[in-house]
Amino acid sequence: MKRNILIHPDPRLKKICSPVVDLTDELRQLADDMLETMYDAPGIGLAAPQIGMLDRLIVMDCVKEEGEAPRPLIMFNPEVVASSDETNVYEEGCLSIPEQFAEVTRPKIVDVAWIDRDGNAQRETFDGLWATCVQHEIDHLNGKLFIDYLKPMKRQMITRKMQKLKREQARE
Repeated sequence: MKRNILIHPDPRLKKICSPVVDLTDELRQLADDMLETMYDAPGIGLAAPQIGMLDRLIVMDCVKEEGEAPRPLIMFNPEVVASSDETNVYEEGCLSIPEQFAEVTRPKIVDVAWIDRDGNAQRETFDGLWATCVQHEIDHLNGKLFIDYLKPMKRQMITRKMQKLKREQARE
């Protein structure tokens, strides 16, 4: 089932999420709903707080090449356990901050540990866009948005645009 994506500024987007201690069928369904919502948006990542759920859960799929098989990842309690000194700059966007993009510098390579849909511990090294995406989504779980990396003036400008967008949507 597709879920509604919260638009910044929304106080739920700034909250720190609680760890998932018991992997329930409801949480698995939430993860499936999040994948459906992300693909429909369309986006390459989505974190639970973006749909108003304060659980440490993210989904992502950075496969963009035409004809290449999708690689949906569901991550409960993801955490970066190691990161490279080398950095990458990507122009990031966010489904909760539609049509706004800015360059963000992050570690180029990260090792991430998480629990998969079946409750198994996983660990993988991500590089490039995958590394950027997983860090961006984990930031959401800690109440941080990509615009928090920007200079105050640019961040305020984007926030004002989002407030205007929300007012327009409320009138529709």
